[in-house]
Amino acid sequence: MEGLYPLKFTPIYKDKIWGGNKLKTVLNKDFGDLPNCGESWELSGVEDNVSVVSNGLLAGNSLEELIEIYMGDLVGDQVFENFGIEFPLLIKFIDANDDLSIQVHPDDKMSKERHNAFGKTEMWYVLQADGGSKLQSGFNQKVDQDKYLFKLEHNELTDILNFEEVAAGDVYFIPAGRVHAIGKGILLAEIQQTSDVTYRIYDYDRRDDQGNPRELHTELALDAIDYALLPEYKTHYETKQNESVELVKCNYFTTNLLDLDGVVEKDYIKLDSFVIYICLEGEVNIETESGSETIQKGETILIPASIENVLLKPASASAKLLEVYINLIQ
Repeated sequence: MEGLYPLKFTPIYKDKIWGGNKLKTVLNKDFGDLPNCGESWELSGVEDNVSVVSNGLLAGNSLEELIEIYMGDLVGDQVFENFGIEFPLLIKFIDANDDLSIQVHPDDKMSKERHNAFGKTEMWYVLQADGGSKLQSGFNQKVDQDKYLFKLEHNELTDILNFEEVAAGDVYFIPAGRVHAIGKGILLAEIQQTSDVTYRIYDYDRRDDQGNPRELHTELALDAIDYALLPEYKTHYETKQNESVELVKCNYFTTNLLDLDGVVEKDYIKLDSFVIYICLEGEVNIETESGSETIQKGETILIPASIENVLLKPASASAKLLEVYINLIQ
């Protein structure tokens, strides 16, 4: 096997009843003839959806195969100890051409007991939003399980949910247990734990292709929901040029924003983790001791843990990246 270098992967496209065409028109994705492409899985270790390298000498190898061979050199020693050959994060772009169902994800403990899986904590970075587009995060008033069930049974659930109008650059952290949904007209990047466990709790009485109501997980969701009311659900941050600005830091991932208009050198010598760059705007040349690559808007790249120094050079007047890694909190 060859040495490690910055790795690109072939996107995995998902047709969804609520999908549209922004992955093509805004992010330059080529998803072929899918009529409603709702998701591009950029980096995935999910079973039956494992990403495959598309660049360089390791092209054609799956992410799982690479972790088996390179172990901590690829993902970081601590990450490998905790997750083995399962890549711990799932990176997606999502195009909501219609409202997604209201849902909630269980935490690690509940997911392990019920599904022998990890829970799902995630975050959203809004790339583009049509005027008036809203997403849903949390509640807009004090709620307990009884009130929640009453509203659900009387088809009034949306009365107690918090909806917020969004614009490009908005960030929302969605820990396991928080009721949430992406609204019509929103294109976003999603960073989440590797898990496909979702409890759908409300779907606007929509029907599938056969005219059947989509399955709901009312009972499973009851104990998974965090009924707490927060004063604010949106993440606030200040953009700074040419340095990493922290957006979200949790035990599952750290995500920073890099707004570039000049060359930036990143030193990862003390970081025991892979690094993922997601290009939000422009084009960036990535130079390392083991090879160079260029990523453009809509592309994602994995920097192996063994690479300690990275030079980021905007190939356009300005560029924006999300910088994602795991810094396990002991």
